Amino acid sequence: MTSALPTPYREATLDIEGMTCASCVARVEKRLEKVDGVSASVNLATESARVQLSADVDDARLVAAVAEAGYTARVRPVPHASSVEAHANDERGTGDGHGPHDSDAHEGHQHEVEDVPGRTRLATRLIVSAALALPVVVLGMVPAWQFAGWQWVSLVLATPIVFWGGWPFHRAAFAAARHGAATMDTLITLGTMAAYLWSVWALFFGNAGEMGLRHDVVLFGPVHDATALVYFEVAAAVTVFLLLGRYIEQRSRRRAGAALRSLMDLGAKDVELESGRRIPVDRLRVDDTFVVRPGETIATDGIVVEGRAAVDASMLTGESVPIEVGTGGEVTGGTVAVDGRLLVRAVSVGADTRLAHIARLVEDAQAGKSRVQRLADRISGIFVPIVIVLAILTLITWVALGQPIAAGFTAAVAVLIIACPCALGLATPVAILVGTGRGAQLGVLVTGPEAIESANRIDTVLIDKTGTLTTGAMTVREVVVAGDSARADVLRVASALEGGSEHPIARAIASFGAPDRASSTVSSGAATTAVAMDDFRSHAGRGVTGVVDGVRAFAGSPAFALVQAGALPADLDDALDRADGSSVVVVGWADASGALAARAVFAVGDDVREGASRAVASLREQGIDVVLLTGDGRGAARAVAARVGIDEVVAGVLPEGKLAEVERRRAAGRRVAMVGDGVNDAAALAAADLGIAMGGGTDAAMHASDITLVRNDPESIVTALRLSRRTMRTIRGNLFWAFGYNVAAIPLAALGLLNPMIAGLAMAFSSVFVVLNSLRLRSAR
Repeated sequence: MTSALPTPYREATLDIEGMTCASCVARVEKRLEKVDGVSASVNLATESARVQLSADVDDARLVAAVAEAGYTARVRPVPHASSVEAHANDERGTGDGHGPHDSDAHEGHQHEVEDVPGRTRLATRLIVSAALALPVVVLGMVPAWQFAGWQWVSLVLATPIVFWGGWPFHRAAFAAARHGAATMDTLITLGTMAAYLWSVWALFFGNAGEMGLRHDVVLFGPVHDATALVYFEVAAAVTVFLLLGRYIEQRSRRRAGAALRSLMDLGAKDVELESGRRIPVDRLRVDDTFVVRPGETIATDGIVVEGRAAVDASMLTGESVPIEVGTGGEVTGGTVAVDGRLLVRAVSVGADTRLAHIARLVEDAQAGKSRVQRLADRISGIFVPIVIVLAILTLITWVALGQPIAAGFTAAVAVLIIACPCALGLATPVAILVGTGRGAQLGVLVTGPEAIESANRIDTVLIDKTGTLTTGAMTVREVVVAGDSARADVLRVASALEGGSEHPIARAIASFGAPDRASSTVSSGAATTAVAMDDFRSHAGRGVTGVVDGVRAFAGSPAFALVQAGALPADLDDALDRADGSSVVVVGWADASGALAARAVFAVGDDVREGASRAVASLREQGIDVVLLTGDGRGAARAVAARVGIDEVVAGVLPEGKLAEVERRRAAGRRVAMVGDGVNDAAALAAADLGIAMGGGTDAAMHASDITLVRNDPESIVTALRLSRRTMRTIRGNLFWAFGYNVAAIPLAALGLLNPMIAGLAMAFSSVFVVLNSLRLRSAR
């Protein structure tokens, strides 16, 4: 049961060594959550634990709890954050550039499944064991080659295989036993040691040691007598098969994590400051100015202060065409300057960069657990004790039925070996590991396994218009001024009101009204004058109000204008009728009497994103209903909907209206995905079964969503849903194989129809199959 989390709490990540199956996962989680104020999620594929804990819980208690479960753990270092304090001791004009913060910028971001020396040791253990096992297996299975004393030779060769080759399994089993637990390694140790010790007993105390003794090995079918049987080939072959399976599994799991490692490898290792001094990138701080030369990786997120260059962002966004950036343009760390020299001012560093944020999203998703995985973990947690009981019952039943004890023993050992639940433990996490990693490469950032499950069931997609289906690069197409109002006054007031907003329409009007405006000044014609702005208020989804140069003013939708100023003048009404396909903003201010009046209409439009119509068509081909949900007027919404192939339009809705629309459809039994990019979409994104945010949108939208699309491409919506569905199909296939394998194989083993050596091979293959099946997701398009 998860411990209650007090407030405040913090998060920590543990790298855990020694876990081999889902029962290990269950035991570590149980131990961690026995610590008051701790909630833990342990992942076998990443060999890590994501822990939420009370602020007063020491990290040492977490490490001790894992140790109590029989494993070792270390707390992963917190990635570097942007702070001046991190560089308090760094005197820029002196020193050699090395200090306490010179650690690898990527340290602690990704726990390697197995380090190179560890894999080398496992490979050595496998090769030596396989070389020794080959003659043991041949002698045990080919009677014609069984020379006098062959069984004693088998003893000599099998002993190092069982004890040295199988030591990783035995060590883990003994550690679990010390804590009163049983794991997959327990089954392996019981099975191989039983076969080995039986054989030793038969050699020294039975008839198996007689010179000239020969015996046949039955691979399929019951074994009939043989008090003189030895099982050295079983103990040796099973150990080798399991070592092989473990080695392949570790290599495959490392490949599964390659996407995250490749993301982190995008970052630059060092950077040249404007002064010409070169320093490690993790010593760079906010507001430092650094140089980017042609062909170099941009060190961190920043603003170009000098120069112009084409920037290749394909490794981060998937966009193949370089983007031209110049003075004032934004650049992202990890992208590459193709040509030209840039001088860039750092705006975020370390853990605050976009690349670090993407890596955290991917890692969080890979470390999380889906509902189906938690179910598998619970089953595996009680599976091992049940298997041990079944093996004992198998032996007892065979003996009770009057069958040779050797036959009963063979069946019991086969049950122990065939039933190891490692495939069950890997079925879900490895698929999620590969699926989310591939998603990151395709520009689809998934927040967790629950998002994958939700995306798999979506039948309705609600899509915002501006910035989602359209480019969001708004331009003013027409300005209609009412009566005797001066155009210069209209532009001055409009740019002042809209200058503080981040909405694309507001930015377009502000830029049009004052193209040379810098912070507190606007330009009207040739003159640049300061504008006094007071009492500014934003009315989400409707408009803005304020006092401009001492006069009350407003800017917003036609409905908002009606509330503020009443009926619109006839010439502005006509402008609204002509603005079909454009978004319209009405601007007005108070007259001498203090009464507000509408003074002008701005018609603002943008272009439909390339690929929007293809995305809508693909969604509809999959049987998904697509609805355009926007706060813009019906005319503009209908025009865009017609161009991209959407039939149903819900227009003119405020943020609360978008939320209500999502809730209405969910209440009707629909599985709803909401796609948006603005603050006004945040509530709907959070309320939907699946929230999808465009990467170029606001932070509020991305924080409220389940999936973030790095590329501002509507076709990424289709990619996200298809990848999620394929990942869930892979998970279901893995679980079917894992469950089906155990359900079908245990009865066969108990009936004596499987030789333990064949059982060991099948068990090892089941884990490898699950991992290799999951790796097919790396080819997803």
